[in-house]
Amino acid sequence: MSIQAVRGMKDVWPEEARKWQRVEALARQVFHAFGFGEIKTPVLEKTELFARSIGEATDIVEKEMYTFADRSGDSLTMRPEATAGLVRAYIESKNYAQPGPHKLFLIGPMFRHERPQKGRLRQFHQIDVEVLGDEEPQGDAEIILMLDQFLKKLGLGKVIIKLNSLGCPACRPGYRQALLDFLGSRRGRLCEDCRRRLDTNPLRVLDCKAESCQEAAQGAPNMADHLCEACQSHFAKVRQLIGAAGVDYELDPRLVRGLDYYIRTTFEAVAGDLGAQNAVAGGGRYDGLIEALGGPAQGGIGFAFGLERLSLLLPDEETPLAPELYIAALGEEARDWSFSAAAQLRGQGVWVELSPQDKSLKAQLRRANKLNAAQVLIIGPEEIKAGRGQLKDMAGGGQEEIPLDQVAARFAPPSP
Repeated sequence: MSIQAVRGMKDVWPEEARKWQRVEALARQVFHAFGFGEIKTPVLEKTELFARSIGEATDIVEKEMYTFADRSGDSLTMRPEATAGLVRAYIESKNYAQPGPHKLFLIGPMFRHERPQKGRLRQFHQIDVEVLGDEEPQGDAEIILMLDQFLKKLGLGKVIIKLNSLGCPACRPGYRQALLDFLGSRRGRLCEDCRRRLDTNPLRVLDCKAESCQEAAQGAPNMADHLCEACQSHFAKVRQLIGAAGVDYELDPRLVRGLDYYIRTTFEAVAGDLGAQNAVAGGGRYDGLIEALGGPAQGGIGFAFGLERLSLLLPDEETPLAPELYIAALGEEARDWSFSAAAQLRGQGVWVELSPQDKSLKAQLRRANKLNAAQVLIIGPEEIKAGRGQLKDMAGGGQEEIPLDQVAARFAPPSP
């Protein structure tokens, strides 16, 4: 029996990888304009990091993490999200002692043991963006604006930024109690997960996609009615700044985050083409996280989006991957020449393909056509002797003679 990939973990073939490369290149371009630098953190972290940051009562820690003991007996976890590891690196390096804010982004795989579905896998890849050492509403507005600009430049269909405030430790307890009082009499109408959430993180009930839970939460109290004066002022300033910058957004009182460390501003970018799991990006503010992990009392805000889910919204490339030149060589001397010539051309960044075996001209042309090669250089003993080859345009069918010592110059990329 053949060995198959682990359930929920997929291979990414070149056609899809091209979409990822497009997303990553545009992200780096947009993020650079806002002053962000790229960071790489380990895939493995100590389990305690996620238990302390995400919250031991969350679905991620309780049911979804890939956790194991190494040979030393230490409990390690494959990162289920990027923020905690990035904050750990920030504290460990003592970068908080340098003037901020510190703007960072990370691209890499994350791991969660949950039910695979369209756009959601057990090994998935994210671009994670964080601003550390910043408590001001301008930081919220700037990162939301950056996400909005990125998605617009990516050329997606209609994407809406949804916005809410989750309050802070001063005002959220009062709202939490009001929500518990409201949902308590409706406990029997909630799904099994939400009945458990009532005792751990009742705000998550508002975000549940189960129809029974959505109906039970109809008419639930709004966080906006319970915000303290400081949170009201912060949220109003965020809305003012992004509105003035041209960001289209909707207030969504049911928008919450699944992780314990979020406070105040929270947001999502939502697309209309992904069914129930329609959020392509999400994030928010987490002013207590850095201190909770052993650092100073500094603020932070960030967002993340998945490459797999985002690629579902991107059209396939119109131009397939194809070599610029195929060298059809006949005979050992011509094959030796073609190998050296291809090495030089590839050094110039030209995609060149050769026949792996000594095949007939007809067979090599057939392979070049199958590869969609733009042009074919035909050389044999006579061409080597004369120092001239036949260059065939595979699309137009035209053919011309070209000196072999001019092939490299002919395919050289234009000077910058």
